[in-house]
Amino acid sequence: MSDERKEAAQDIALPSYMRAIVFDGQKAVWQPRQPLPEPRSGESLLKILLAGVCNTDKEILRGYRPDFKGVMGHEFVAVVVRSDQPALIGRRVCGEINLVCHTCLYCRSGRPHHCSYRRVPGISGKDGCFAEYMTLPTELLHLVPDTLADEQAVYCEPLAAALEIPEQNHIRPSQELAVLGDGRLAFMVAQVLALSGAPVTVIGHHPEKLDRFKPFARTLLQPEGSYEVVVDATGQPAGLTTAVGLTRSGGRLIIKSTYADLSQIDMSEIVVRELQIDGSRCGPFEPALRLLEKGWVRLPEVERYRPEAFAEAFASRAFKAAIDFREVDKRD
Repeated sequence: MSDERKEAAQDIALPSYMRAIVFDGQKAVWQPRQPLPEPRSGESLLKILLAGVCNTDKEILRGYRPDFKGVMGHEFVAVVVRSDQPALIGRRVCGEINLVCHTCLYCRSGRPHHCSYRRVPGISGKDGCFAEYMTLPTELLHLVPDTLADEQAVYCEPLAAALEIPEQNHIRPSQELAVLGDGRLAFMVAQVLALSGAPVTVIGHHPEKLDRFKPFARTLLQPEGSYEVVVDATGQPAGLTTAVGLTRSGGRLIIKSTYADLSQIDMSEIVVRELQIDGSRCGPFEPALRLLEKGWVRLPEVERYRPEAFAEAFASRAFKAAIDFREVDKRD
């Protein structure tokens, strides 16, 4: 972007309030006059373009994070309108979601995603992106390539989460891998694993969803066989029990699912069969953006909803729904 356009973006008169979707502790509500956030030192103010609806957002409505109240949402593409780094003004960005202290044991030992004082937009202690504006530490922002459409860039955060699996584990091309689940996260995880050259089997319940996986994976409607590495991406407590049964003795089970309910497994089986269990959460953004830009991971277009129609977005059965803040009604 030219210097003139950056200066123009910096000089934009900001409104005194914004529209937002807020969780009040029990339900999501539409707030047409939410106060505009003020960026602190080291933060940037972002104007949201698209905000993706994640299964975690739906789980919050079911009690996944009972201590959270505030603006929902954590997957987004935005334009920087205020920043302590002038080069970012007017640029499109997506952003990591772990706000950390930099001083606790976890931050000092190279594990900042587990910061003792971690805050997460739309999930824990921090307003999220289901609003016209949000603030975020500038260090968490990543530039979106000019050639990448908003509708693809909004996938950056969940794709980064899928990439955390090979970031954590050495995936050998000779290993037989299974992904349990046929939803959005499973679709990204399976594509990422298939890039290793390893044979990937996807096990789900919906033939129409499984059809999407067939270009890069074998698909099954019923669990069968055993695998060296199994990824639970079902988003359901029952998925963990099935995943344990599919994992070979001495193999690895990777859990990507988060949900409000509790899950039970026989821990004696874990010990006797010497299974390795890894939790896997957030991942690297820059590789995710490169995969999206190069088209090495292909994802369907998002189904877009106006902000005030957020309930329809939450209820959507599309592959991906998103709240579109790019065109909103003029204020009174």
